[in-house]
Amino acid sequence: MRTHIHREGRRMLLITYVIVAAIDVVVFFYTVPWIFAIVLLFSLLVAIFITYFFRNPMRVIEVDDPNYLIAPADGRVVVIEPVMENEYFHEERLQVSIFMSPFNVHANWYPIEGKVLVSTHQKGRHKGAWLPKSSIENERSLVVLEHSNGMQIAVRQVAGAMARRIVTYAKPGMEVKRNQHLGFIKLGSRVDMYLPVNTEIEVEVGDPVHGNETILGRLPD
Repeated sequence: MRTHIHREGRRMLLITYVIVAAIDVVVFFYTVPWIFAIVLLFSLLVAIFITYFFRNPMRVIEVDDPNYLIAPADGRVVVIEPVMENEYFHEERLQVSIFMSPFNVHANWYPIEGKVLVSTHQKGRHKGAWLPKSSIENERSLVVLEHSNGMQIAVRQVAGAMARRIVTYAKPGMEVKRNQHLGFIKLGSRVDMYLPVNTEIEVEVGDPVHGNETILGRLPD
């Protein structure tokens, strides 16, 4: 597995490097050595964290069953329960949610292959992404995918208390494949999936998962 910097972070990384370098230069010439040492250490930590946050592992998964549901994000499973989904389906769905901490990879992948039916974005609040109401009150995007077997699922990217930007690449009418990025969420956040209620789930609440690696379950035939 190779890792490089995600395209969503390249501009921010450049700006960060320039700012911290400029601060270090000013501190070097206008303060005493021990202050410069502290500022330099802090600058290095900031640069390392931002670089680490925008890492983009090149993950490729191959499965022999098109109905397998692959984790769309890194993080930890925080919800597996039937809910009423009232934004698109207006019916009971099985919700599976993954919470992403600031230390997780924040790229998002398509969990199935199929056609994009809907891709919307809504402004909202920025509550903690681990709170149940964040799915309907926070800034969020919704992508509805239709599988080749006719099943439809929804993937919702939810901004958290620290997240301030959701990027979604899905456009209505697109045919999407496995190993493709659905989008990116900057800083702590979560991803919700709304699945047919009879979907077979192979993970439990509390399980760590890896985007485009972990098999969450299987859609019904």
